[in-house]
Order: sequence, then structure tokens, then C-alpha cells
Amino acid sequence: MTHIVDDAQAKRNVTILVLAGALLGAQMPLIFTIGGLAGQSLAKNICFATLPISLIVLGSMVAATPISAIMQRYGRRVGFFIGTAGGALGSAVAAYGLYIQSFTIFLIGSFLTGMYMSAQGFYRFAAADTASDEFRPKAISYVMAGGLVAAIIGPQLVKLTSDAFVIPFLGAYVAVIIINIVGSSLFFFLKIPTPAPPSEQTPAGRTRWELITTPRILVAVIVAMVSYALMNLVMTSTPLAVVGCGYAQDNAADVVSSHVLAMFAPSFFTGHLIARFGVERIMATGLLILAGAGAVALQGIELENFFIALILLGLGWNFGFIGATTMLASAHTPEERGRMQGLNDLIVFGGVTVASLASGGLMNCSGGTPQAGWTAVNLAMAPFLMLAGGALIWLMMRPKDQFS
Repeated sequence: MTHIVDDAQAKRNVTILVLAGALLGAQMPLIFTIGGLAGQSLAKNICFATLPISLIVLGSMVAATPISAIMQRYGRRVGFFIGTAGGALGSAVAAYGLYIQSFTIFLIGSFLTGMYMSAQGFYRFAAADTASDEFRPKAISYVMAGGLVAAIIGPQLVKLTSDAFVIPFLGAYVAVIIINIVGSSLFFFLKIPTPAPPSEQTPAGRTRWELITTPRILVAVIVAMVSYALMNLVMTSTPLAVVGCGYAQDNAADVVSSHVLAMFAPSFFTGHLIARFGVERIMATGLLILAGAGAVALQGIELENFFIALILLGLGWNFGFIGATTMLASAHTPEERGRMQGLNDLIVFGGVTVASLASGGLMNCSGGTPQAGWTAVNLAMAPFLMLAGGALIWLMMRPKDQFS
């Protein structure tokens, strides 16, 4: 049976997903702001300060394939409910770890929290499910724009809740539990058809190997992975670098807030830019802006350097990641979406996991000073930007074909 695309329904779904990204998404900038600082207070070795954030990303990577398979079989709504359940459970376990001062328990909670991060990653694909080819890049872009409100709410919640209890940061994790419980109600209003199971009339589509070796898909995955991994590499280290260079924790929260605003504010027009100039050009622009972020960060450790570098980092991520998502969404069939989207996020968050693990080691164990660590973090961006840029140039030189 051929599915008729209805942009009226797509716009309704986009509205719900934008609200979900705004409310539920607030937990991610909140946790990423305090995760390294909380880890630093619990870890015996400060080189492992960012390990909680790494465990969140690892949990997201591990959850990506099963959540995608569940969505393919039972629908998007079920997968999103699983994500909020994981977010609430993970935050409860992390809060308990803080309460008893156990770094191990705190890490387990962080890992479980990755289930929410993984589910949130599928909001962008869910936006494309019922959208026409013309509306698809805009739908993806608008859903990503929900993070703009999250960027405001999350860091402000850090200021309001971090010291709400005697134990530092405990209140923030309690707030995350409440956010997941309240926000999950939004998914009752989501209406996205579950893909029909494969039959003789609807073939199963390409295998995972055939999909990932398709040039257009391969380059989309590479650019998405590099954009997200480098953004995470630098963002994870930022609170440690800002505080380590003599600024206040509130300064770190403000820098992260400006960064997350820059990640999502352009989403109101990124889809229009893709439609006008082409997805490849927007992806290339994103990679160039990421390189600019590293260059600014290497110029000094004044507070304005942190702000400008992190704003550029967010903008570069937006163009690179939304562009790659748009390219990927148009390069596979509905029958292939479960295996391809799960594989994509497995690879992307695998790269992000490595980046977040490297972030703590580079920041805290390179040169012995916060300044030296911050320099090492930003220099590490160069080879991966060259990889993604080279892959994109290679694709742009090939004959254009949607599925090759």
C-alpha cells in the first residue's frame, strides 16, 4: 500500500516534536553543564571527570539500534516513551549516586540517561516520516529548533536547582526526573503511521552493508558523526575549562547556554537555506564554521573567546548535522528507515562516545594546566574536519543520484 504524504499531519507532528524538544530536551544542556563538574567532585582521578558524560553518550549509542527497531515495529510513540522512562530512571540512579557519594552508581545512572538522549535523536527522523520532499528539510529544521527553548531552560535550571539541596547538583537531577514524567504526556498526541512489515509487494530493502556503502549515505553519516563528535568534544570540556581558567560556575553555565542557543536558533532558517542552496553546500559551511570555532578558541582564554568559540561551535554543528540528517533522510526508503536510522545513530554516537572520553583526558591530563588542556582539545578537531571535508568534496564530484 502506498503511503500518501499529508503535510497537514506532518505540521501537527512537528509542533508536538518541537514542544517535546523544548521541554524534554532541556535535560540535556542541564546534564551536560553539570555532568563534568559533578563527576569531578566524585572521581578519585580528575582525568575521569567527564566520564559521566561519556557514559550518557555510550548509553545513547547502545540504545540507538534497539530503540530504532522498536519504533520500526511498534511506532515512534513507544520508542519515545521508552526514552523518557530511561531519562527518569537514569536521573534517579544518578541522584542516588550523588547522595551516597558513589562515582560508580553515578556512572550507572548516566549510562541509563543515554536512553533518553538516543530517543531524542529520533525526533528529527520522526519529523520527516509524514513530510513531503519539499517540507522535509524544513520539518527537520523546525524540530531541531525546539532545542532553542531547551537551551534557555536547561542552564537556568542549573542555577535554580544545583544548590537546592545540601548535596551539590542533587536538585538538578531531581528536576530532570520531573521533566521526563511531565513531558512524556506530549507523545499521546503524536500520530505517525507504523511502517508496514515487508512482503512480496513491499520488499525489505537494502541490507545494512549495502546502505552504509552507498556513497550518499556514507558521507551523510561521516559528516553527522564528525559534526556531533567535535561539538561534544569541545562542549564537554568547556565548563571545566571556564572554571579552571578562573571564572565562576555561572559563567560556565552562560557560555554553555549561548552555545546551545547557537546550536538551535539557526534551525528556523536552516531548512530554507538547504532548499535554496543545496544540502551539500550547507554541510560544507557547517564544517568551515566548526574550524573557525577551534581557531577562535586557540586565540586565548578570555571570557569572550569562550563565548565566541562556543557560539561558532553551535552554529557549525547546526549546519553540519541538520544537513547530514536531511541528506540521509532522502537517501533511504521507508522500509529501510529502521535499520538505517539505528545504524546511523550507532555510528554517530559511537564517535561522540570516543570524543567525550577523549575530552576529559585531553582537558585534564594534557600539559598540566587548564590552558594547555583547552588548547589540546581544540587542536584535536583538525584531522576529523579534514576527513569530513574530504568525504564531502568526493561526493560533490560524483554524478548526483538520490540513492547512490
